[in-house]
Amino acid sequence: MDNPARATICQGMEQTDIIIVGGGLNGPVLALAAAQSGMRVTLMDAITPDAHRDRDFDGRAYAIANGSMRLLRGVGVWGAVQPNAQPMLDIKVTDGRAGEGASPWMMHFDHSEIEEGPMGWLVEDRHLRAALLDAVASVGNITHITGHSVVAQDVAGGGVTVTLDDGTSLSARLLVGCDGRSSGVANRAGIKRMGWDYHQIAIVCAVEHDLPHNGVAHQFFMPGGPLAILPLTGNRSSIVWSEQADRARAALALDDESFLNALKPAFGSFLGELRLVGQRFSYPLGLTLADSLVAPRVALVGDAAHGIHPIAGQGLNAGLRDVAALAQVLEDAKMRGEDIGSAVALDRYQVWRRFEATRLALATDAFNRLFSNDNSVLRGLRDLGMGAINAVPSLRRRFIREAAGLNGELPRLMR
Repeated sequence: MDNPARATICQGMEQTDIIIVGGGLNGPVLALAAAQSGMRVTLMDAITPDAHRDRDFDGRAYAIANGSMRLLRGVGVWGAVQPNAQPMLDIKVTDGRAGEGASPWMMHFDHSEIEEGPMGWLVEDRHLRAALLDAVASVGNITHITGHSVVAQDVAGGGVTVTLDDGTSLSARLLVGCDGRSSGVANRAGIKRMGWDYHQIAIVCAVEHDLPHNGVAHQFFMPGGPLAILPLTGNRSSIVWSEQADRARAALALDDESFLNALKPAFGSFLGELRLVGQRFSYPLGLTLADSLVAPRVALVGDAAHGIHPIAGQGLNAGLRDVAALAQVLEDAKMRGEDIGSAVALDRYQVWRRFEATRLALATDAFNRLFSNDNSVLRGLRDLGMGAINAVPSLRRRFIREAAGLNGELPRLMR
């Protein structure tokens, strides 16, 4: 634990406004946003801070959309992150088979077609987590408890109480689950989930290359799944390679040189020779949607509410949009003198985010099913569709704004 308030908590039940379970990325951002509104926040993270402060690059990075950058700027984090962030200036979307090159039909999105600047930035995990930890530690009304997990929760008497694995009890008016697809907060609240397995595995790593990427991100759709090549600072790129599960497991079992040889036919030679940097990570892909984003005194954010396919890198950005929307709902409720954990307040968050999050989840699902196959008829239809979108400026601009996280009803922190 890295906050002296722990001593006070251990003396008895501590009262706070919001308990946030999950200290990855969404949890700390929500804690900072809520604290700015004058609320007392307890942020729970089962992992200790030292595990988040590995200064060596391990290959993990995130695509931060323009709208998400505004949120990070609004909570005082972007200034520490920006020096290590790579602007994403163009996105090129192509279709084809590994080793045969891309189809001539493509979508090309250029950031100069919108006025707001780059569509997004690529930020390494180590830089973003360190900036969030530093910001949380600097805010007096955030209590950060680490190395302990929540084992029970109970809603009663106009509040919610959680019990930690060391027997400590904490109480608040609202409990927020930022604890991922297998959310314990959601399970204990009785919130069910629906979804399905894609029988794909995403391989995440980074490569160094001889030629500059010029800030261009590539999404190459292949029969086994999409390959995303995302520009990092310097002559480096982040790779998210989605492949059929058995083929992905075989690729992961290879040594570094053999793995690169397996990657190169899909990657191509447009950036010159490749070298692996950092580690390789993998995770199974599927769709999971919570039946509800709220329950009595409980709200869900990010993957705890909706776990989607990594196509277009929208997973984290969707979670950050949840954060901005919930922070605004809670701030407005506080200003009205309402109970921030009431059903009335939480219903506003549910109405705001549920349809949009479900729409995004189903859109990524449809894209994955449409493109992750080798059906010649579907290949022809999708190539014509990409060509048509690319040829119509208004459609192209709409897709650019969607990628930048600037469509729809934007929360104040994203405007």
